[in-house]
Amino acid sequence: MTIIDKYILKRYLATFGMMLLLFIPIGIMLNLAEQIGKMIDNEAPLNEILIYYVNFTIYIGSLLFPIFLFLSIIFFTSKLANNTEIVAILSSGVSYSRFLRPYWIGASIIAVIMFFMGMFIVPNASKRYNEFKFEYLKRGNKDRVTSNIFNQLNERDFIYVSSFDPARKIGYNFTFEHFNEQNQLDYKISASNIRWVPKDSIYRLTSYTKRKIKANTEIVETKRRLDTLFVFNIEDLTPVSYVAETKNLFELDEFIEVQKKKGASNINTYFLVKYRRWALPITAFILTVIGVAVSSVKRRGGMGVNLAFGIGVAFIYIFFDKVFGTLAEQSGFSPLLAVIIPNLVFGFLGFYLLKNAKR
Repeated sequence: MTIIDKYILKRYLATFGMMLLLFIPIGIMLNLAEQIGKMIDNEAPLNEILIYYVNFTIYIGSLLFPIFLFLSIIFFTSKLANNTEIVAILSSGVSYSRFLRPYWIGASIIAVIMFFMGMFIVPNASKRYNEFKFEYLKRGNKDRVTSNIFNQLNERDFIYVSSFDPARKIGYNFTFEHFNEQNQLDYKISASNIRWVPKDSIYRLTSYTKRKIKANTEIVETKRRLDTLFVFNIEDLTPVSYVAETKNLFELDEFIEVQKKKGASNINTYFLVKYRRWALPITAFILTVIGVAVSSVKRRGGMGVNLAFGIGVAFIYIFFDKVFGTLAEQSGFSPLLAVIIPNLVFGFLGFYLLKNAKR
């Protein structure tokens, strides 16, 4: 690695770090100013608030990583261009492709950091961040679907509850249906409610009724109360809306497979989270290409023009990502395409701008 490589790479990483140190504390202060009243009203403990802001920093920082990276590249590369340092480098016989090498190294370092954070660190932070948010900041707001819940446990078993109370772990108007190998109803269990009893690790059914079909004869069994076991976890009846965000690399794949077997209606949301995590490191390279191409040319407007252009591109990228993400979640659009298309479009844009910048 030459002196020029070390110089540019140092500026690359230092400016990126400066962006994080500058804007994340501002984000914390703005969030605290907005939410302090709710925290006091809901009597949030001080230690929980401190832990919340640690997780807030990780969670929000991970979401803004690409934007911070993009703006930091434009910022320090524009300074290099305005100081004619890039002209001096290229005039010394260094090709434009060779000039880009420290940028690729920097993007690789950031991409590795993004990957490990997105796969292993951010999921845990997301879980604790969202738990605090719904406990103290959005108290009363539902973080999950609690009515008309249908779940397919496996190929033979299906359950339904008309409503579910997550706090008390009670499901109302419970139905369990088991089908035989010929896809005919074998038996059906119904109850006015189903309650999880953690002390005994059992399910308690009230107004229990079991109807079994045998040789065209219906056998009915009723009990006022029945304690029994089921193969499902009552929390899985209605997972929280952010559940996929809380799973690490291995847990998410396993969770998706389970949800596919259950026939979960919001499976596209889980796939979208998975594909976005894998695409995040690639985003580091795409934004590096666009940032260098835009800011490596000295312009009359100086750094301000480059930053304005960069902010505009960043907002368009976010818009594309949100639009295709919403399509995948609500209209059956492929989650994989929803992640690929924005990156593909901006990837082509980056190399087009880079080709013009080489001239």
